[in-house]
Amino acid sequence: MKPAGFLFTALLLCFAPLAGRAQPNLIFILSDDLAQGDCGSYGQKLIATPSLDRMAREGTRYTQAYCGTTVCAPSRTSLMTGLHMGHSPIRANREIQPEGQKPLPEGTFTVAKLLKDAGYATAAIGKWGMGMFDTTGSPLKNGFDHFFGYNCQRHAHSYFPTYLYNDDRRFDLSGNDGNNKVEGKGATYAQDLIADETLRWVREQKDHPFFLFYPITLPHGTFQIDDQGLYRDKPWTEQQKNYAAMVTRLDSDVGRLLDLLVELGIEKNTLVMFAGDNGSSFDPKSEIGKLFDQTMGGKLRGFKRSMYEGGLRQAAFAWWPGTVPAGRLSDEPWAFWDYLPTVAELTGSPIPAGVKTDGLSLASFLKGGPAPARESFYWELHEGGNSIQAVRWGDWKAVRNGPSKPIEIYDLESDVGETTDLAPARPELVARAEALMKSEREDHPDWPLVDRKPSAKKKKK
Repeated sequence: MKPAGFLFTALLLCFAPLAGRAQPNLIFILSDDLAQGDCGSYGQKLIATPSLDRMAREGTRYTQAYCGTTVCAPSRTSLMTGLHMGHSPIRANREIQPEGQKPLPEGTFTVAKLLKDAGYATAAIGKWGMGMFDTTGSPLKNGFDHFFGYNCQRHAHSYFPTYLYNDDRRFDLSGNDGNNKVEGKGATYAQDLIADETLRWVREQKDHPFFLFYPITLPHGTFQIDDQGLYRDKPWTEQQKNYAAMVTRLDSDVGRLLDLLVELGIEKNTLVMFAGDNGSSFDPKSEIGKLFDQTMGGKLRGFKRSMYEGGLRQAAFAWWPGTVPAGRLSDEPWAFWDYLPTVAELTGSPIPAGVKTDGLSLASFLKGGPAPARESFYWELHEGGNSIQAVRWGDWKAVRNGPSKPIEIYDLESDVGETTDLAPARPELVARAEALMKSEREDHPDWPLVDRKPSAKKKKK
């Protein structure tokens, strides 16, 4: 038998590497409606995004990062819960009056709950949209110690609102009428307060592990900015100037946060991930879509509320100096529902028994390894009285624009723009897609698969 002193020394040597390794800080910045084509590193020439370009240069840029689905609330729900739309409790934007959205149900397990239980300080600063404070969907009931900003998505349509929230306490913004649309009005631009609160909170947490969910509202419409900056004298419409300035303002606030991490000396222990919450809001033929070429020369089809790649693929970056490879460009796919299991592995925080997740850990992928192998990705959306679905397996992609509509099949390897429907010639792929669309979703009384009803005008015809 070994002496007790020997065993004690052996244990110390065994666990010494773990004791000296700090748990990483985690930040997820979620931009509202930013398109890949809005960013310089993806090819944008007219809008300045130096901070996001820095994330690409000093970290990794992803060309096939997928959102949860193509509108706000369900996409955020997927990020928070690790569930895709076949299992998510929220699969559409559902408004509640006078303020708020359909709440996350009682017992929902979130990234924030996982990390709070692991001893992390947690905050959501920006736009929530998953339940008011008096419901089961409150951020303060779903793992967050602190909340600041807009709870309700409709409220967040104004960048000069009459009030915001600090935790669950409303505070008024004097001088704001909720309708200011141009610079120079002397009102408070909400993002000023949100950005400042973000930096304040990070400074306060610098000495212990923290998780920051930073869902910035920019550049979501309404297109309001307090300063058109670089774009004031451009020969563009006011909407085009405002949109470009909003993207650049988003970018500058990302830069302020990165700079703060470096100033505090914690950048090498902080993983920062950035993504949009869904694709661009704009038809490529629209005033904004056409000028800024958000589809990158027609490369991607579709936009917000569609199941095509332009609506599902996000501008996305990972930045963690010394851990995430610098200057890496990855074409391998991943999705929002991978974030929770990734965080679990990175922090050594086990997901509780009985908690279902659809994601796969990206821990080794973020550090330079291959993306995890998986059978498929699945999406659905219930908007405008219609249910649409998509599934991807390998490089095959299927879209169904309504339960009674035909399934479309695309080969993303040779046709990323989804221009040629192969379904008529490949019935075996249609059958495979139909099987996946069935097996990857659970029926839910709130989210039945329904077709949009024809309008009265169409009925008469």
